[in-house]
Amino acid sequence: MSGEAPQLRLGLPKGSLQNATQELFEKAGFNIQISSRGYFPTIDDPEISCMLIRPQEASRYVEKGLLDLAITGFDWILGRDVVEVAELEYSKVSRRPVRWVIAVPEDSPIRTVADLEGKRIATEAVELTERFLAERGITAEVEFSWGATEVKAPHLADAIVDVTETGSSLRANRLRIVHEILESTTRLIASRQALADEWKRRKIDDIAMLLTAALRAQGKSGLMLNVPSASLEAVEAILPSLKSPTVSVLQTPGWFAVNTIVDSRSVRDLIPKLKAAGAEDIVELALAKVVE
Repeated sequence: MSGEAPQLRLGLPKGSLQNATQELFEKAGFNIQISSRGYFPTIDDPEISCMLIRPQEASRYVEKGLLDLAITGFDWILGRDVVEVAELEYSKVSRRPVRWVIAVPEDSPIRTVADLEGKRIATEAVELTERFLAERGITAEVEFSWGATEVKAPHLADAIVDVTETGSSLRANRLRIVHEILESTTRLIASRQALADEWKRRKIDDIAMLLTAALRAQGKSGLMLNVPSASLEAVEAILPSLKSPTVSVLQTPGWFAVNTIVDSRSVRDLIPKLKAAGAEDIVELALAKVVE
């Protein structure tokens, strides 16, 4: 038996999700360093080895057990024998889901999905598109697109199936959406082999907890305040909370400490109201993680 410590093989997304994923791991407490041309980032956890992998390929390698854990989109795990550990609601721009859509030039006669019969479609998601068309009894020629899919229509294809978050790229290329095929969010997936290993399963659970806690903290602030007993009911009526405020008795008779978590956007309106209701020593705290 080797004396080497066990390691978890983690696939990080290369491409549009790369920077957002690196930032999320940093908020979760992991420092990841990625060289400009390297495919094997360093991480300040000796129990994890990292590899950059395209999200389109990640689920295949997880399914085969070549990677223990990976981050990819829901759209790329359809039909794969992998385990979804957590949904991580973030993307390259925002926390909104991305959408796979059928798009055509603005002046195209194609108005509905049925109009795709016999047409040529360019896409990176060939399997997804073929499955969608087959379910509707539509026969079309689906070609793999090696990037820049937006420019393929109308010169190289009648329509495209592409992923969009804001729709800005489609509009910039004078394309209109005919139909939305799928809405997708980022997922943390694991191999069945890894989850069967007790050490790896515990490690995966810990990583999932920290990542989701970091996401849960985004857009949230902690509030700490002291309140006299005469004002406590009024202050509690003002405070929103993830659950309910934590109220504890102070050593000073007749005073309470109140702690809660609120949306950061509401703080500028809340603080004046809390002060007017009798709260004192109000402190706003930046949150790194919220563990439920």
